[in-house]
Amino acid sequence: MPIALNHINVYAVRDGEGWAVVDTGLNLPASRDEWDLLLAGPLDGRPVTRVICTHMHPDHIGLAGWLCRRFSAPLVMTRLEYVTARMLIADTGRPAPEEGAAFYRAAGWNEAQLESYRTSYGGFGKAVSELPAGFVRIGDGDRLPIGGREWRVVVGEGHSPEHVCLWREDDGLVLGGDQILPRISSNVSVWPTEPDADPLGDWLASLERMKQVLRDDVLVLPSHGEPFRGVHTRLDALIRGHRTSLRRLERALARPCRAVDVFAALFARPVGDGVRGMATGESLAHLNYLLRRGRAVRRRGADGVDWWTAAGKETGA
Repeated sequence: MPIALNHINVYAVRDGEGWAVVDTGLNLPASRDEWDLLLAGPLDGRPVTRVICTHMHPDHIGLAGWLCRRFSAPLVMTRLEYVTARMLIADTGRPAPEEGAAFYRAAGWNEAQLESYRTSYGGFGKAVSELPAGFVRIGDGDRLPIGGREWRVVVGEGHSPEHVCLWREDDGLVLGGDQILPRISSNVSVWPTEPDADPLGDWLASLERMKQVLRDDVLVLPSHGEPFRGVHTRLDALIRGHRTSLRRLERALARPCRAVDVFAALFARPVGDGVRGMATGESLAHLNYLLRRGRAVRRRGADGVDWWTAAGKETGA
């Protein structure tokens, strides 16, 4: 992928005379060329029987429609992921809503950054081929037969609305998507479509729930990075990392801050233009988490900018 996270792992599971594909990559000519090579080579010219997408981010669904049409294969997803994708794709070709600009102004973006938001708006749909008009819905706890073996659907929240992991319980193999990555934590963000959301609360609750569901000896095949074991240790590390970030954030809020002012408290490297949107979303996810639990206060100035302080340390700014 032509971004900082430069690859995605996609999977093909033997399914009768063909292959069930899990995730697809971005809608790019180079990605389609890679699929042509895979289909003719390692996949032995056999058809795709269905396209299963763990969630609706473009690197996961970008070529889902292209593959579905090519093989007359169904798209398999959770309902919230499919519906959210359709909603975001519909924004392509439309001007950026002023509600979105107000959202980023409240976070502390300057006028040049707001103009960049306006000109780049609609990029989601450009990275995704046209989705099928219908889909096959799966949900948490469902049992999905693939190639005569059963996969259990385990749903997580926070990184996306209804993210699917697939667990083949008979041999302990998990296709983990972005829910459990080996070296990085998945982006957990607030976006203009739901400015008061609490995705970090959803994320942490999902990780705790997965510790109760998944056996520790499973082999996780993630969407980014190498396969790994020790899933309970990794889940604990992800939870601990966010708890530590929340404590650092509360210390930073000893004085009034905008969302863009807390980047240093949350991220180990400088935030440039290419990741400002995700960094802002993740900062707001942590701030909303504290706000929901009475640990932070938000006050909006006359200029439409939000100022945050730790609870009990309001200064009237």
